[in-house]
Amino acid sequence: MASKKTVKNRTTRQARKKRYAVVGLGGRSAMYTRALYGDYKAHGQLVGFCDINQTRMDHWNALYAEQLKVKPVPTYKPEDFDRMIREQKVDAVIVTSMDRTHHRYIIRAMELGCDAITEKPMTVDARKCQAILDTQKRTGRRLTVTFNYRYSPRNSRVREVIQSGAIGRVLSVHFEWLLDTVHGADYFRRWHRDKRNSGGLMVHKATHHFDLVNWWIDSHPEVVFGFGDLVFYGRENAEERGETRFYHRCHGSTYAENDPWAIHLAKNPKQKGLYLDAEHEDGYYRDMSVFGHYISIEDDMAVLVRYRSGATMSYHLTAYSPWEGYRVMFNGTRGRLEVFCEEKSYVSGAKNDFNMPELRQLEPIENIERPHIVLRPLWGKPVNVPYEQARGGHGGGDVRLLHDLFVGGRKDPLKTAASHIDGAMSIMTGICANESFKRGLPVRVDELVRIPE
Repeated sequence: MASKKTVKNRTTRQARKKRYAVVGLGGRSAMYTRALYGDYKAHGQLVGFCDINQTRMDHWNALYAEQLKVKPVPTYKPEDFDRMIREQKVDAVIVTSMDRTHHRYIIRAMELGCDAITEKPMTVDARKCQAILDTQKRTGRRLTVTFNYRYSPRNSRVREVIQSGAIGRVLSVHFEWLLDTVHGADYFRRWHRDKRNSGGLMVHKATHHFDLVNWWIDSHPEVVFGFGDLVFYGRENAEERGETRFYHRCHGSTYAENDPWAIHLAKNPKQKGLYLDAEHEDGYYRDMSVFGHYISIEDDMAVLVRYRSGATMSYHLTAYSPWEGYRVMFNGTRGRLEVFCEEKSYVSGAKNDFNMPELRQLEPIENIERPHIVLRPLWGKPVNVPYEQARGGHGGGDVRLLHDLFVGGRKDPLKTAASHIDGAMSIMTGICANESFKRGLPVRVDELVRIPE
């Protein structure tokens, strides 16, 4: 029989367990749901799913019941969000829905007394960003933006080196990010291809990169100027290259059968259950042709940024590269820091057994140089900077992020955990860039959004 003290301690631990609901049950939600069912079940309880698509929610419930032997959680449609919060006594809402809807659930969760955790980007435009900031200030609730790249040991080491003063005050940054023709193409197959949904790659994808720079140099963007266009994907570009065979979506198309750009949902059980079997409810096609009509996002973007610190950045994002990864260089008053990283390609929500021939072709080549950081001091010899090698998503960042979200309490001298202010400042570089694409002029951040100090 358990002692009174043991029972009391057990009751206390149970009382401290937070209750979480997840909104938006696409592929990205799995990182959080699996964490709450697995390593962090002692710290948090998953109590509800909310999605526009019942089939998708049922898919996850059935999958987790089979694989993890857990009971299904109650499911709710968006119109029942308030009822879910009330009935399930939700403490925090995890928002992994389509980007353009993030603000809706973040704001309502805070108004109902919940904290919110949101996938990046926090939202997609200035108006929605301002609404989130105003609501957070009014309610005082906590909003966390999940920038997992910050938690990668490699990126943390860059922050440590700069913070140490090894290169002095950062004066300029050059940042090139490459998405290959597997990962990059995937944004042009799904809902991201409509800029109203995602803010384009300047917001949806580059928010990761802009946040890293803000964090690395400990500053915020002030003025942004950029050029961006759709130059590779889309039907018009394919026609210019001499293509004559086109299709609307991959499933059911004979033209797509041997197309290296196609994905085949029916051949992958996870994608079939999550999307193909669910599309009758909401009409969402996950396998659109990357060379189809109605693509409104850019695939090649060049941006200049001036920061409050006085530093400047030149940034380029390419979404049709033969390899995936990034190169970033910092020039400072005492030297230069260079980072090079080649990343493994992937398709969202699938493993490398996705029946895509290009994935097999893009296996890492032999003797590929591993990610490295080089410090080049003025008047000194270059030095290779060591860092911890880590496994897992986003350079080992995912597992560290999850610990911060669901356990917390660790010392954070690098200020890795990202707030709503960090979330806003990361997207404002991209939002201003989008505005600059349209105007052909530089755009000031404070023209568009009032950021609390």
